[in-house]
Amino acid sequence: MAEYSVIGKSVLRVDALDKVTGTAVYSTDIKLPGMLTGKIKTSPCAFARILSVNTKKARSLPGVKAVITAHDVSQFPYGPVIADELPLADSYARYEGDAIAAVAAIDEETAAQALDLIEVEYEELTPLLDPLKAMAPDAPAIHPEREDVKQNIAYHAEYVRGEGEAAFKYADVIVEDHFTTQIQHQGYLEPQACVTQWDASGKLTIWGSTQAPFRVRSMLATAMGIPEHRIRMIQPYLGGGFGGKTYLHPHFPICAYLSRAAGRPVRLVYTREEDFIQARPRMIEIIDVRMGFKKDGTMVAKSVNVIGDGGAYVGATPNIITTSIIRPDCIYRLANIKAVANVVYTNTIPKSPFRGYGNPEMLFATESLIDMAAEKLGLDPMEVRLKNCSQKGDTTVHGWILNTCGLEDSIRLAAQQADWKNKRQKPAPYHGIGMACQVHVAGNRAVAKEYDGSAAIINVDQYGKVKLISGESELGQGMLTVFAQMAAEEMGMDMADVQVLPYIDSDFSPTGHGSSASRVTTLGGNAVRLAARDARRQLIEHAAQKLGVKADDLEIKNSKFVAKSSQQELAAVKDIARDTVLRKLGGVPIIGKGEYVVPANVVMPDRTTKYGNYAVAYAFSAQVAEVAVDPETGKVTVLNVWVGEDIGKALNPKLCEGQIEGGVVQGMGYALSENYVYDKEGKLLNRNFTDYKMPLFANTPGVHSIWVETNEPGGPFGGKSIGEPAMNPTAVAIANAVCHATGVRIKDLPITPEKLLAALKAKK
Repeated sequence: MAEYSVIGKSVLRVDALDKVTGTAVYSTDIKLPGMLTGKIKTSPCAFARILSVNTKKARSLPGVKAVITAHDVSQFPYGPVIADELPLADSYARYEGDAIAAVAAIDEETAAQALDLIEVEYEELTPLLDPLKAMAPDAPAIHPEREDVKQNIAYHAEYVRGEGEAAFKYADVIVEDHFTTQIQHQGYLEPQACVTQWDASGKLTIWGSTQAPFRVRSMLATAMGIPEHRIRMIQPYLGGGFGGKTYLHPHFPICAYLSRAAGRPVRLVYTREEDFIQARPRMIEIIDVRMGFKKDGTMVAKSVNVIGDGGAYVGATPNIITTSIIRPDCIYRLANIKAVANVVYTNTIPKSPFRGYGNPEMLFATESLIDMAAEKLGLDPMEVRLKNCSQKGDTTVHGWILNTCGLEDSIRLAAQQADWKNKRQKPAPYHGIGMACQVHVAGNRAVAKEYDGSAAIINVDQYGKVKLISGESELGQGMLTVFAQMAAEEMGMDMADVQVLPYIDSDFSPTGHGSSASRVTTLGGNAVRLAARDARRQLIEHAAQKLGVKADDLEIKNSKFVAKSSQQELAAVKDIARDTVLRKLGGVPIIGKGEYVVPANVVMPDRTTKYGNYAVAYAFSAQVAEVAVDPETGKVTVLNVWVGEDIGKALNPKLCEGQIEGGVVQGMGYALSENYVYDKEGKLLNRNFTDYKMPLFANTPGVHSIWVETNEPGGPFGGKSIGEPAMNPTAVAIANAVCHATGVRIKDLPITPEKLLAALKAKK
């Protein structure tokens, strides 16, 4: 690989000082003159007909400036896939947390009092909390207005590859089982929040905690029935998202309605409890999967039926479940598949993207089944994976073109560092080691309808300072730093001379789809690189004219112009920039533009068959987890996790390590403890970080990152994605390790001490 000045170096995060000193401004920090506090009255019922809403007492409370219900505003159905949600419920409350009314008042206390004064009369209905029961022929319709929906099935997908189920006739061993996953909250530190203000011309400005400002703006325009250009979205610093802030949440239009009604800016921030019952966590999947193998471990067939619990409004769950039935198949050379998937309405919280986007759910089932097959065949589960893993140059069963694939090396290196063979063959009592693999997109084509690429703008001012503007979102993953490294490397500038603007403003920033689908490094990074090349070209042309030399003999190193032939420093960039901007351009900065459009061989997948090469690159990895189990309590302790990561190129190793460590800990929570617990009436019982059990710092295992650098040609400087791959296989690697340690397999996440103890007792 090429030698770089700053790429591949663990440079300090460019936003580090702002964040550790508390000077970074988040949506919750925005304060405007005359700003009011907004709050939402939500349904206490999981399913009910709304008979009446009386707001008279709330409106008369001193300090209340606006009260709204569905009957006070013009609202329209919206949704990323199916338009089935309104900002304010008009006829039915479909989950505990559905927005019924909202108030804007002079302070938090007054707003809370006003909510208590709103009287809502409900006709309570029996909630459908189980997707299997919701699919029953006699189940009541959760969305009776949708005549196209039968048995509450909101979305259906299926496909067949090769011979489908007929190929099981070639199998020597068939394994099948039933698996279930659970709801998982993203656990971001900053709750859902926004500030809204209308100007005198009728333009709406929103400061919002969102990881996809342009996508949210589009959906908001639909929900409110106003043109997109009348909405200005500003994304300040973002306190985490993990997918949970990808799409429009009801608080955005509700806050805008309140601001318009009150004639003043309004700030609406969820409490932690409100966030738990109104935000958008990970979807439940109920998975029946069957796989066939030859005696030597070769995979020959797979059949899967999955039911996804979409909740009261399906959001992005149709796309998520499609990912579940497609993406894990591309880890291995498997030619014969049949898959069926349904997303079902239930009277639970609507679901949304969460790191991995359907991958961790299905991997729990399929990677467990691989271990089960290996045991039945008398083979090492690592060897079964090695025998079947995809390779560079393959076109997978779903049409993915693998320009690079370091999966085999990832498996071998992770296993080697974990001492796999010794620990597998001679484990200590109640100690186990398990493995799982994954593949994820690096720049997903399927997120867009009209446009799917990325753009960046670079300004070089009269001081020779570089300002980079991107439409992609920093949500804590380190994008600002990596983009600064890319711009500095491409332009030959010192890092100190490059600034990436931390905010997105839809009035000034280039259009972007936001941080999702693991697209920022690849698509966003390619745009940054193109913009940097354009700016560098202009700088060199101006310098050549000023210095009286040929442009072909100039390059930029360390923010200085250098003659290629002699390596003599001829001038500082700041001096040439000052002369160019002030004298030649009349004060206009040098502007470099980068528009990255995905190559022609990257296509939107076929809507029916789901076939197509829909990403610029694909990121593979293998994880090995080591656990210890207390047979008296059922407690699982994760000791170590080794991650072999086909990263293409580690653009900033320290940031990559941070992504791996964070992903592993989130995956550990998914494996062992995190879950929404509802009572029989559909009320969430664990609605705070005390009762919702996330891993603590003291529980963090040793996480060992191993880079497999394959130099991806489609990625900037050879890089691929890492944010979502970091979490995808962790839970099932832990589950496989627990089975190795105990001899019992838990097929229903999370693996709680109660479940494990019961299984151990049943085994005895």
